[in-house]
Amino acid sequence: MERTFFMARFEGVTLLLLRVMAGLMFMQHGAQKLFGQLGGWRGEPGNTAPLMSQAGLAGVLEVFGGLLIVLGLFTRPVAFLLSGMMAVAYFQAHAPESFWPILNGGELAALYCFVFLFFSARGAGPYSIDARLEKRRNAPTMDFAR
Repeated sequence: MERTFFMARFEGVTLLLLRVMAGLMFMQHGAQKLFGQLGGWRGEPGNTAPLMSQAGLAGVLEVFGGLLIVLGLFTRPVAFLLSGMMAVAYFQAHAPESFWPILNGGELAALYCFVFLFFSARGAGPYSIDARLEKRRNAPTMDFAR
């Protein structure tokens, strides 16, 4: 009999917690840019990014992409898009200062990039709208045409 670490039985729940917390924290960055909340854009309370700018687009993706991650809806494509966005953010805003994230302040961008890359490969997990839709899609149907 194979022994497993006791936390293995909580895989689905911990995946849910990681997904929800990553999405909620990511949404805060968008709230700063779009709504001027939580310290505002560029640390100026009430300040918002112009909607038709790179920062404005990032804010839209952070708020709405983060919400979809929280819900576990369209997780794989959304997470792939967000992972790419964070890779661009890292190389555009942080890497010119130094390659190393600890020196350039890009730890969060790099971490989000790889967390979202993980979700694009793994999916949302069993406690998600995606899982619910998949169950419905694979449910047996009755054929009344006979």
